[in-house]
Amino acid sequence: MKKIEHGLEAIIFNSRWLLAPFYIGLVAAIGMLLVKFTGELIHVVPRVFVMSESEIVLAILTLVDMSLVANLLLIIIFSGYENFVSKIDVVGHPDRPEWMGKVDFSGLKLKLIASIVAISAIELLKSFVNVVNFTPEQLTLNSPLGWKVGIHVALIITGVLFAVMDRIAESGKHPASRKR
Repeated sequence: MKKIEHGLEAIIFNSRWLLAPFYIGLVAAIGMLLVKFTGELIHVVPRVFVMSESEIVLAILTLVDMSLVANLLLIIIFSGYENFVSKIDVVGHPDRPEWMGKVDFSGLKLKLIASIVAISAIELLKSFVNVVNFTPEQLTLNSPLGWKVGIHVALIITGVLFAVMDRIAESGKHPASRKR
């Protein structure tokens, strides 16, 4: 019976490797973002002298947005792989990110929501830069802009609640921390 139990546990433990293709797919997604980023940059650079200031700002915000999404994917790949599959053995490598190996699931969750809020903020900023082109009907609460503001606020509240829940969970683990 012990042999069967050990075999079952080995299968369950080794099943973590089924996640590896997901992370490889996310690496491919960063490659796709790089293609779109390069295309956008090639599209914008020749027109920079004929573009209005708001068009340039929108183009730059689009590039920043893509960069933030790529950073988010990298955080998910590194942290997810290290937390759920295997340690990445690059200790001592001069380019190894300082946070690598230190982000647990809770930290990953907070980094993820913070990145999503930042991406949402960029999208909202792009809309606000373009607000002069909106009709009065497009500036109501039940318009795409109103929805963007509402979704952004909901994401901020979600992030704050995640942080509060993590803090409560941490304080429950350490009795000495409750004395503060």
